[in-house]
Amino acid sequence: QVQLVESGGGLVQPGGSLRLSCAASGSILGINAMGWYRQAPGKERELVAVISSGGGTNYADFAKGRFTISRDNAKNTVYLQMNSLKPEDTAVYYCLGSVITIPTRGIYDYWGQGTQVTVSS
Repeated sequence: QVQLVESGGGLVQPGGSLRLSCAASGSILGINAMGWYRQAPGKERELVAVISSGGGTNYADFAKGRFTISRDNAKNTVYLQMNSLKPEDTAVYYCLGSVITIPTRGIYDYWGQGTQVTVSS
């Protein structure tokens, strides 16, 4: 089995920071492209940031200059550093990972369970 587990969410005041983590585990050889998405109440799930296997990154407009996505291949983990948080950043944040599996060595996409981020005074 393959699992993606997010952590690091919580309650933070406007202007504060959080660092989210997403760790892949199970019968895997490694991770490929990874991404962070978010979904606010009553809204569609939207892309926050993606990072390629080689480390190239792309961000949604609302994330540019505030959020940073990174990865640690040795730990099969992707991170999202969020600074200057705003109330409109409140959402459930999900990790999407392309995972190289054992024994087929195929590449499959998996979603994490999500972690709640609440930005409020």
